Order: sequence, then C-alpha cells, then structure tokens
Amino acid sequence: MSVRARLRATVPAPLPLSQAGPPEITGPPGRRLLVQRSDDEIVAQPLDDAFAARAGAMVRFPAPWPRRRGTWEVAPDATLAVFAGVHAVRAVDPSGATRWEVRHGCWSGSCEEIHESYESYADRRDHRYPESGSVGFSADGRLVWAHVRGPLPEGELSPEAADEWLVIDAEDGRVLARADAEAVAAGSAHLPHPTDPAQMGLSIGEGQDGAPLRWGRWDGKELTVDCLEGDLCLLSLSPSGDRLMTVSHDQDSLAVRDSRGAVVEALDWDAGAAIPRHPEAPADFDEDELPVCWDWAGGYLDETTLIASTTESDEDYEQYRHWLVDTAAGQGFVPVVYPSPVSCEPTALGGGFWSTSSPSRDVVHVWSPDGPEG
Repeated sequence: MSVRARLRATVPAPLPLSQAGPPEITGPPGRRLLVQRSDDEIVAQPLDDAFAARAGAMVRFPAPWPRRRGTWEVAPDATLAVFAGVHAVRAVDPSGATRWEVRHGCWSGSCEEIHESYESYADRRDHRYPESGSVGFSADGRLVWAHVRGPLPEGELSPEAADEWLVIDAEDGRVLARADAEAVAAGSAHLPHPTDPAQMGLSIGEGQDGAPLRWGRWDGKELTVDCLEGDLCLLSLSPSGDRLMTVSHDQDSLAVRDSRGAVVEALDWDAGAAIPRHPEAPADFDEDELPVCWDWAGGYLDETTLIASTTESDEDYEQYRHWLVDTAAGQGFVPVVYPSPVSCEPTALGGGFWSTSSPSRDVVHVWSPDGPEG
C-alpha cells in the first residue's frame, strides 16, 4: 500500500538562484508567504489559498548584511523583517529603515567583542564562518523571540557566557524578558505555537555535542523556559499546538510529544523498525553499517497526519523516500509515490499540504495526498 502525491501548485522563485538562496513557503494557511533571501534583500510574496501569488503584493526588505552572516524571519503580515546577525538582531521595514536593533555578544568563535556595526568585522578572516542564533515571530506578530549570544552589552562579556533567549516587542524593540538558554549553539530555529502568541519552541544545534530543545512561555511579566529531556530536533507543531514532532539528534527515533516533552503513548518510532530497507539496496546490504535514519525534516499536514522522510539514508539510490503516517489510525508509515522522483526532503505546510523543491531549487512544488495506490 502506498499513497499517490497530487501536484497542487508550482511556485517559481522570484529571484534567480545565481543571486539568492532557494525559495521557501512560510506561514500557516491563510497567511502563507513565498520568501527568498539574497545578499541584498528578502523578497516576500503573499500567496492565496491555491498558492498563487497575490497580484501587486510583493514586498522587498533591504538586508543589512549578507545572508551567510545570520538568519532572518518575515512577520506574518509581511510588514517587517528581522535579521539575526553575528552581533545584533535588527528589524527592518520595506523602505530599508531600521525600526530597532538589539546588540548582543559576537557569534564568531571565541570573540569577546561587542561590535558596534557589521562593518567593524565584515572583512576579518576570523569572522568569516560564524555560528548563528535565530529569531521567530509569535503567532500574532507582536513579539519577536530571539536566540542570541549573551549577555546583552550593558555588562562585561565573558567567554563563558551562555546563549540567551529574549522576548522582544516587535513594534519598538524593547527587551521584555530574557533567560539563559543553557546551550552553546552552532545554530538554531524557532517554531511558534500556531495559536498562542505566548508560547514558542526553540530547537538548538550544538554540532556533534547535541541538540537541546527549549519550550518558552511568556505570561506578560516572566519568561519560563522548559528544557525538554534528551537531544531532540523540533520539526513541527500540530495545528492546535498541543503536539510536537521531534527527531532525535542521532536520527534514529521520531516521536510525537506533548508540550512538556513527554512522548504520546505509542507514537515513538525507531527508523530501523518502522521503515523497510530500500528496494534498490543490494542483497548483501549491511543494515548495521548503513542503517535507515530519519531526516531532520517533515511535519504535520493536519492534526493527526505526519509526513517524514529518509532521504539521507537513501542518497545512494535514485529514489528518495517520503512517508505518511496517520497517528490516529496506527497503521504505520505509508510510502508516498510521486509522478517523478524527488530529490529533497519534504516541508509540511499544514492544511493537508507539503512542499518539495525542484532539482534546480528554483521552483517549489506543492503536494497533497491523492488516495491509496496498490
């Protein structure tokens, strides 16, 4: 038994890949954006329910530094872009004006400086490959959550300082709360609660050292941070926000958890047990040497349906594999059959949809399940 994938939309990149990174679709149903980042700008194109570009609605945000020097996020209403850089978090409006900036410790190695500007380290060789934090907008767009290298510049910077997690007013840049993230990150990503602006997930990567997962709650006065047990990558939240989808740091276990990090009963899958060997694997294939593993990709299509993938362990074969599982039915993982082979991981979009990139990475394909096959 398998599930056919039906192509629902083909969304071209607004910028040529010679100038920019690949495009991606962000935001929940009803507020979806096609976003693409070049060294000079972010382009955000609002999409309708059929994933077609809204006429005349494209927004451009001039960038304060090149894209290899940090991460970024566009507000749900596409009125503001926030750049998480090596030395600061900066909010920029479509005119290019800085609405606000919050400076922090330097993300480049053991640098102990508080930089005044990007230009102060732009040409330094020891700042060529910085680590990075990230930012995320709350569901209503009124808060920016920022993972930064601490502490903020009002005190002396110590090389032993831990990363910090900030809650910032998106309108004026006031730091409303701060907490120790209890991590030393190489990178991170925010996943907002889909309905509650006061909650946010933070997935942190520490390279080979681990993958701490944090869950934050802001009550208007205090930021409370839960350190979820284990090294986990947070992939997705269900539309209600009640369930998390995680993959373990070593990629052998995929699980559905509640917001406190507890595994929901019977919703924890070992890749080797849940997924069969690739059909093109040779007869003498050694599963101990090349085990099946989950990708750090996928998510919720609806409240009970997940999409996951095993492309990393399938890379020696022509066909990468994606899988659907209905967590309510308990029938296991069902392979997805595409009209032509896919060459990347899936991205869950909610509303029953997911996306993949074209082999050239200049087009986003949007898919939905189209019934069983076989």
